[in-house]
Amino acid sequence: MMNQKTNKQNSSAKHVAIIGGGPAGLMAAEVIAQAGFSVSIYDAMPSVGRKFLLAGVGGMNITHSEPHEKLLTRYSHAAPFLKSYLDQFSAVHLREWIHSLGVETFIGSSGRVFPTDMKAAPLLRKWLHRLRELDVQFFPRHRWLGWNDNSTLRIAENNNQLTEKDIHVDAVVLALGGASWQRLGSDGAWVNLLREKNIHINELLPSNCGFETQWSEKFLQEFSGVPLQTIRLGVVDVSGEEHSVRGEAMIAKTGIEGTSVYALSAMLREAIRMQSAVNLYIDLLPDLSFDKIMTQLEKPRGKNSTSNFLRKQLNLSPVKLALLRELTPANVWQDNRVLAQSIKKLSLTLTAYRPIDEAISCAGGVPFCELTSDLMLKKIPGIFCAGEMLDWEAPTGGYLLTGCFATGRAAGLGVIDYLKNTL
Repeated sequence: MMNQKTNKQNSSAKHVAIIGGGPAGLMAAEVIAQAGFSVSIYDAMPSVGRKFLLAGVGGMNITHSEPHEKLLTRYSHAAPFLKSYLDQFSAVHLREWIHSLGVETFIGSSGRVFPTDMKAAPLLRKWLHRLRELDVQFFPRHRWLGWNDNSTLRIAENNNQLTEKDIHVDAVVLALGGASWQRLGSDGAWVNLLREKNIHINELLPSNCGFETQWSEKFLQEFSGVPLQTIRLGVVDVSGEEHSVRGEAMIAKTGIEGTSVYALSAMLREAIRMQSAVNLYIDLLPDLSFDKIMTQLEKPRGKNSTSNFLRKQLNLSPVKLALLRELTPANVWQDNRVLAQSIKKLSLTLTAYRPIDEAISCAGGVPFCELTSDLMLKKIPGIFCAGEMLDWEAPTGGYLLTGCFATGRAAGLGVIDYLKNTL
């Protein structure tokens, strides 16, 4: 930062526009401004980082502490494309960057990494202070509308097309997010703007989302909003591979949601898209083997009802007992072996995924084949893309933010190389 003015003199007043003020856009802005270029951030919302702030309401899970090679696997089919960006700005680098802002972090029992105060707002305030010290300019309530014929940017001031202005810049970073949580700015409006430029965009789909099933009225009245704790969920994907995750879920009015469901959302979603429905398998007692459950079930029941017997012998919670009744025929309860099998592998049929605006994140977007290795659009030189608008997805647990930070940084470095080559 000390040689900022000198750097800007050397940059020949090159000007960069960042469209979107989320983590990816802000990281790109920091990298580019530190190289001495003039940076302006345009965001349609009244302030930047709104989704970032909301994501931190329940505790700002910024990244994950698991080994780097394991972390890479969380990005599924996109891992080969994201690897170089995550290698250069890994979870370790991200934590070091946070510490450089004067915010300390800690590792939770699950391996997730949080700021010590668990909040996003203090981190964002310090980050914005750093950006302002780098002379980054902020333009809230400025919506990007595409390009004019002379390649200048069309920007609607105060989101009003009647006050549209043309902006000439030397490079652009598009960091517009996906289409989840639209009220926070990620509305997917950019998709058509890029398609008009013959950029192929893969359909935006919900990720880390809930799924629909038809509950009985009685079950819903008693258990809607009740958590299912200490379970294991499993699914067989469209290629026949089994996936499972231990954790918890939540009974919703429309079906089921929660952390463990989100972790399997990509497999569940694709199975529904191809097969119209998918079976989600629920192990109600992941800490007990089938044989152990059989041993408990073979004990004398005495005068206990079946439900009371199961509660006492297996410590099944009311919601687990109710779910077992909801999803099995009555005759299952008369056969201990079949009952034990149901407890270990209860089948719940899911018929749809919830709308994208309800999802935590999204899949789809700009495919990597449309981009150079430094995230510049091949068909539009000087236009770079970063963050959630790229075609990748990841489960919750800090992976989403890590990917956004890493691609934002990569796009920023790409802009620097591009501008240096055009000086």
